[in-house]
Amino acid sequence: MRQDSFVARHAAEWDAFERWLDARAASPWRARRHRSGWDGLSDEEIPSRYRRLCQQQALARRRGYSPQLTARLQALMQRGHAVMYRPPPPPWRRALLFLLAEFPRLVRAQRGCLWASLALFALPMALLFALVLRWPELAYTVLSPSQLAEMESMYDPAGADLAFQRSGQTDVQMFGYYIWNNVSIGFRTFASGLLAGVGTIFVLLFNGVFFGVVAGHLQAIGHGGPFWRFVVGHSAPELTAIVIAGAGGLRLGLALVAPGPLRRVDAVVQAGRDGGRLCIGILVMLVFAAFVEAFWSSTGAIPDPVRFGVGGGLWLLVLLWLWRGGRGGVDAR
Repeated sequence: MRQDSFVARHAAEWDAFERWLDARAASPWRARRHRSGWDGLSDEEIPSRYRRLCQQQALARRRGYSPQLTARLQALMQRGHAVMYRPPPPPWRRALLFLLAEFPRLVRAQRGCLWASLALFALPMALLFALVLRWPELAYTVLSPSQLAEMESMYDPAGADLAFQRSGQTDVQMFGYYIWNNVSIGFRTFASGLLAGVGTIFVLLFNGVFFGVVAGHLQAIGHGGPFWRFVVGHSAPELTAIVIAGAGGLRLGLALVAPGPLRRVDAVVQAGRDGGRLCIGILVMLVFAAFVEAFWSSTGAIPDPVRFGVGGGLWLLVLLWLWRGGRGGVDAR
């Protein structure tokens, strides 16, 4: 074959490969960010395209085509090798990318279960809060008098400052306790989805009812101030993580009950794999919530405007992170 015919037959694919290299080689992060608007070669096509380019370069050299043509094909081949076989990013960078982009995409991919989990948790909480405010005696039908007395003592406005004053060593001990408590709630919410989703539904309803009754009771007896001042700081990462754990548990239950076109075992494995990745992000959120709860929420010297401002800012950041994080990339599975 003459060189002109060879170039005319393959020039378009060389140009397309070079365009992909220009887009991917400089900044992989920027390439992933603008992937939705990309109309060139997909990443999945590149290995086969690269093998074809190697064959064409060898063919051009064997047929004695011009040095300019073989040099261009050699350069494309070397650039392709450098991009395809470059070392992976360091672990800390992969962890950061997971938290900033992959985890929010994975959460949004569970949107159906996420809305169901939010409804199961938030509706009973809001309903019981309103009912206990209207009929305070209703709290005693849900919680025992000793449980309510313990809450009243903890958030009594007359002694709230003294109740939350702790030494630095005690803060560290409480940090460990909060991690254990938060993670155990999150794990129970997720893992109980293996009981066909019934366990997750029960845990979400129970926690929603419990928080609603406690908040309504303390508000009704005039202890709402210390209570809201304490929970506002860590409520965003903690409550959001519980709802996400519930979504993961409901997804496990759905995989068991309604696997769809997949075999039941394959659907459960897929849901478990996604749930395992969700649990990594949930763990980070709950540890952060425990840190805020131990070292910020219990600090009595912080003025209320600062305390509520930080709490509102954390709610805004968490929601923006889950809503916008990883936008532009492919949907997580």
